[in-house]
Amino acid sequence: MSAPTRLFLLRHAEVEERYHRVFGGRIDMDLSQRGHTQANALAKYLSKIPFDAIYASPMKRAQQTLAPILAERASTPVLIDDLRECHFGDWTGMTWQQVHDKYQVSAFHWLDMMEQAKIPNGECSRTFRARVEPHLKSILEAHAGKTVAIMCHGGVVRMLLSVLLDVPLPKLAMVNIEYASLTEVHYSSLKTEVQLLNLTPWRDIS
Repeated sequence: MSAPTRLFLLRHAEVEERYHRVFGGRIDMDLSQRGHTQANALAKYLSKIPFDAIYASPMKRAQQTLAPILAERASTPVLIDDLRECHFGDWTGMTWQQVHDKYQVSAFHWLDMMEQAKIPNGECSRTFRARVEPHLKSILEAHAGKTVAIMCHGGVVRMLLSVLLDVPLPKLAMVNIEYASLTEVHYSSLKTEVQLLNLTPWRDIS
């Protein structure tokens, strides 16, 4: 039996405080000071894992989280524009409370709203998947049996899991994808296994 492909799905670290509890999506925000600390802890945890390839969103918060991971490596990441966070349309820049007040929608139901294409001028789950899934398939084909990191966003991690596990996207609402977290998935043609889910080295490892 051939070795599985090890996928490390990485979410960027904490963003600037002014964007907390905000539908940031395509806003190109920076990390907070705490976020930089989280990114360093994530890099330390990953330092002994030899990645054969690293793919990443070009957004600043992803790149700033990736920087300490690359500091001790010769790797050059492949930037993929389609790994940007999902587009929240008219919700972009609005707080969770503002969306609740204006649209009578809880922030915790955003995946259901994407699935139903009810985020005004935003991405629906079908178009979101259509831009993410082809890149995932290309990565799996190009690095069969290898170890790969994908640095991206909470929504993108959920979509990647949705595709890998064949689970409807709204079901992933029950899975927390924390800042500067890693989720490790082993993929082969025979089976897909989640080895680690939402591990946060800055919180879970002293």
